[in-house]
Amino acid sequence: MIRIKNLFVVCLMILVAAAAHAQDNEKTISYPQLFFGAQAGTQVTFTNYNNWELFTPTASFSFGSFFTPVVGARLHFNGAWNKGGYLDNEEDFRYKYKYFTSDIDMMVNMMTLFGKKNYYPVNAYLIGGIGLNYAWDNDEAFAHQDKLLLAYNDGRFSHNARIGAQVDCNISKHVSINLEVVANTLKDRFNSKFHSKGDWQLVGQLGVTYKFAAKRDKSKAGKVKKAERDIESAEVWETRQDTIWYDDVVETPKDAKGSATWTIFYEVRESDFKANEQLAEIGAFLKNWSDCKVEIKSYADAKTGNAELNMNLSKERMEKAVKALTDAGVPASSISSNYYGDTIQPFAENDKNRVTIIIANGQKDAKDKKMVKKFKTKEVRYRVK
Repeated sequence: MIRIKNLFVVCLMILVAAAAHAQDNEKTISYPQLFFGAQAGTQVTFTNYNNWELFTPTASFSFGSFFTPVVGARLHFNGAWNKGGYLDNEEDFRYKYKYFTSDIDMMVNMMTLFGKKNYYPVNAYLIGGIGLNYAWDNDEAFAHQDKLLLAYNDGRFSHNARIGAQVDCNISKHVSINLEVVANTLKDRFNSKFHSKGDWQLVGQLGVTYKFAAKRDKSKAGKVKKAERDIESAEVWETRQDTIWYDDVVETPKDAKGSATWTIFYEVRESDFKANEQLAEIGAFLKNWSDCKVEIKSYADAKTGNAELNMNLSKERMEKAVKALTDAGVPASSISSNYYGDTIQPFAENDKNRVTIIIANGQKDAKDKKMVKKFKTKEVRYRVK
């Protein structure tokens, strides 16, 4: 405990030294003023044990705002290790557990509340808040359940209310150091014991606060100097019209035409249409092109069968090709067809003349693109002084 007492003595000495260097020079701070703080120190939860042996390290961080020179609020988080103890005629033991506390605190600056200025290098805040506390990792206490009948194992939520004070010293425009002492009252059995009233926890910490609002010079001399600087740095501006050249793309509409041809070959005396791959290609062509016309021509080879048989074979090949296309969704009105038997041989190789030739023609809108030079005028302001 001598170490803890020495720590608080050192903290007070640091605050006094910082206050000695802080200058009260008729400056004020803009509001609302956001801040972020971090603290570290020690805590003890009071119980019917030697409380000097139950002090443990603790740490906090917070963020909030001072809405006026007098009133502020913060969201404060504190936690670390905690200890409890049990003593009777038979046993004497201590146990450890962990805790985490979150609070919404109101902060009232007693210096500006009762003082005549909005800025002091050293401020004293009265703190009050409420929140929630959670304790866990209580295995050591739970192991002594024969003595600690109310020891918990899975963790324990508790309300939290607090009151305390903070002394804060500005050491620069944005940074201050502080010493804070608060007393938390928690739900009974927080420390695995029953007292028929809430448990009390005392927390003392040394911290650093970063303030996001800058100090502003409100003195009369400062205003005069600012006015003089404004006159000296008065700016003169003029306006002119600038011509800006740029490249642009001009599109001209045009009609694009497309054509595709497919050949379907057959075995001797075969007429069934088995060209699924070509059928899919025809469908894709018709989808991509508009106003399509499809022409179907069927033939037979001259060196097989006779003229009458070949004419009938070419007719069957034509009809089955037309049916395959219409079944696939091609409008019948866009199809023209004919058959020639062996009277016409489109290929020099005889076996290739057992064939159906499908020709599709279509068109679609397209655009010619051309790069041209254009210009525009723009009003430009420029400084002449």
